[in-house]
Amino acid sequence: MSIKALFADYYEFTMLRAYFELNLTQEATFSLFVRKLPAPRNFLLACGLSDLLAEIESLRFGDDEIRYLRSLGDFSEPFLQWLRSFRFSGEIFAMREGTPFFDEEPILEVTAPIAEAQLIETLILNRIGSQTIFASKAARIVAAAQGRPVSDFGARRAQGIDAAILGARAFYLAGVASTSNVASGAAYGLPLEGTMAHSFVEACVSERAAFKGFTKIFPNATLLVDTYDTLAGVENAIAMAKAQGGDRPFRAIRLDSGDLAELSRSARKLLDEAGLSHVAIVASGGLDEHSIERLLADGAPIDAFGVGSDMAASADAPTLDIAYKLTEYAGEPRMKLSAGKRSLPGRKQVFREFSDGVAVRDVIALREETVKGSPLLRPVMIAGRRVKSESLTLAESQNHAREALAALPKDCRGLSAPPAPYPVAISSKLALLEQETRARLQRR
Repeated sequence: MSIKALFADYYEFTMLRAYFELNLTQEATFSLFVRKLPAPRNFLLACGLSDLLAEIESLRFGDDEIRYLRSLGDFSEPFLQWLRSFRFSGEIFAMREGTPFFDEEPILEVTAPIAEAQLIETLILNRIGSQTIFASKAARIVAAAQGRPVSDFGARRAQGIDAAILGARAFYLAGVASTSNVASGAAYGLPLEGTMAHSFVEACVSERAAFKGFTKIFPNATLLVDTYDTLAGVENAIAMAKAQGGDRPFRAIRLDSGDLAELSRSARKLLDEAGLSHVAIVASGGLDEHSIERLLADGAPIDAFGVGSDMAASADAPTLDIAYKLTEYAGEPRMKLSAGKRSLPGRKQVFREFSDGVAVRDVIALREETVKGSPLLRPVMIAGRRVKSESLTLAESQNHAREALAALPKDCRGLSAPPAPYPVAISSKLALLEQETRARLQRR
């Protein structure tokens, strides 16, 4: 059975039957957006589009799926036979993966016969929402590391296998250098990074014997030095290196507990005095962007970071107020009037204006408008097929994210809230359409 075909809320299927039997078949546009950024975020980083498009393009209902839906007793045979022939035939405009965005801006818009656009709601919200959460968190951690490599250590603390593997992809897009998870590396061609666990050291007759045995097999190893006493562990690594001979008997040490700032300074001094200035210091253990920022502000001589739980779960902002709303049906603008749940009508575009290479404001406008700035929504699927020019590699998306983030105002890229939020305006034509649509709907 294809779980992906059934990955929709039950009301999607009940509405689909109602659309089918009431002959509501005309073209609709749905818009995906985040109503309000989570409090710790100055921006969000769009992610998840590549996998989403592939899943939409291949979405099919086979015998097993039809049999299961029939067993629920709520669906007529003509409707089930319509589902059996389902193929998405619409178009999708979307921001490129790695594009920063802000409150109320459409990340993606789907235009298709209403049932087709409705069915993929849950899939879109899940794929874009979750990977955007991961990428946005990782972008903050990468920024805090100030050019030092960050490795994803979070698979064992992620909320499920899917979250771990897709999370590693999103982290890499946001600038994380590697992952410790082999399945993630295999799925997306990500660089792998691994050291050793405390259990290996504990299993050996001594810490020094553990280091000797491991480096004999892996001469470029990173040695975990805090199993017993951290500085004694550094000294054991140094003694092992001297006994082994050679210029580069191991690559790095990893500090995983204690006062990382003080321990890294003491370890650096011991290594340098032993002629091992080439040996790097990696820090891990409960790190987030704020602790990394504090360590580097304190002058800690740390060369790389491993980040696990906090990044894997986006601990400070694990959810988004993300919505997928009908904005046009049968050629007529639509919107919600619910308090606090604004949705802008019509098919839209987002324009980003730059000054000397720095983004200065965004304008949400109607799709057909020409507004100063670069349009951010691009056609990525036409007539149910992915646009070939949008088949980008993960490395290309990572490069785009790096350039797009560098173009944001400096205050916006920091961890603290800027003096003023990044400006997002609504074009006069869209504002007028919203006003007219509101008035029309209030008369109903």
